Amino acid sequence: MKLSDFDFDLPPSLIATRPARPRTSARLLLAEGGGIADRRVSDLPEILWPGDVLVLNDTKVIPARLTGTRTRATPQGEAVARIEVTLLEPAADGWRAMAKPLRKLREGEVIRFGDALSAEVAEIAEGELRLRFDAQGDAFDRALAQVGAMPLPPYIAALRAPDAQDNQDYQTVWAARQGAVAAPTASLHFDTALLEALEARGVEFVHVTLHVGAGTFLPVKVDDVTTHRMHAEWGEVSAEAAAAINRARADGRRVIPVGTTALRLIESAAGTDGTVRAFEGTTDIFIYPGYRFRVTDGLMTNFHLPKSTLLMLVSALMGQDRIRDIYAHAVRTGYRFFSYGDASLLIP
Repeated sequence: MKLSDFDFDLPPSLIATRPARPRTSARLLLAEGGGIADRRVSDLPEILWPGDVLVLNDTKVIPARLTGTRTRATPQGEAVARIEVTLLEPAADGWRAMAKPLRKLREGEVIRFGDALSAEVAEIAEGELRLRFDAQGDAFDRALAQVGAMPLPPYIAALRAPDAQDNQDYQTVWAARQGAVAAPTASLHFDTALLEALEARGVEFVHVTLHVGAGTFLPVKVDDVTTHRMHAEWGEVSAEAAAAINRARADGRRVIPVGTTALRLIESAAGTDGTVRAFEGTTDIFIYPGYRFRVTDGLMTNFHLPKSTLLMLVSALMGQDRIRDIYAHAVRTGYRFFSYGDASLLIP
């Protein structure tokens, strides 16, 4: 299975840099029963069945992009360097992070992010660093909210800088558990009114947590995709969430994750018989064609990058030929792609 099997031509004009407004006005490509229908996210209460279970990722994105300065004494005086930092995940005694330019940092130096926050470079290794901040807990969260910016995906950040509007746009309405450095983007299409309409329709919601990491944007660098090594992310499926999913399966009701993050998590928590168990820990599950889904009956997701692991995942769910047809239709009819783009509902 070659990386080129998952390539397609995508006009740059289809890369969305802002979300649809309102959120629910985004287009929704419905792929079910061999057909394709062009709908809107607001149509979901008409499309989904009473008793369907939507699995929602309740992770909350932190403002993980920071700009600071490093000051170093030299014979000529103080040398100040501007440093851009992106937090990756909490680590023992600090945070894993990336920095640009990394070559201008040494272990033991301090990066100051304005008056609200600073961090000591505790360790530099393998192109990353570990930062030890001068605030913890709620104080750290408050300082980060003051000085940080939303970590927009690279393909958006290359086109524009993050701004205050992204603090709202790049967060789900049910975000609860802080820890992600990327949003579960299919969930960005929902608002409170749509959730209420779905509940009135008889759709059930189950919340799980997967803290999406920056590794979700890493490219696949091997030609034989089966040898690709996935990044690990922390997640939790509570006993209550597992029980709700198992009840739905026992009743013959559909389990539909909203987003590939929720899908990867419940598949990680499921046994070979499809029974979902309480789960807490890291998962590096890699889903590509040939994978046998244990609990997933459908998926709501955005449109993904060429040659990405997420395109491989939807190809596993729907079949490679079917996904090629779906994506060809999306490109031909002007669907907007990636994190702020339109959505699809895939029912194999």
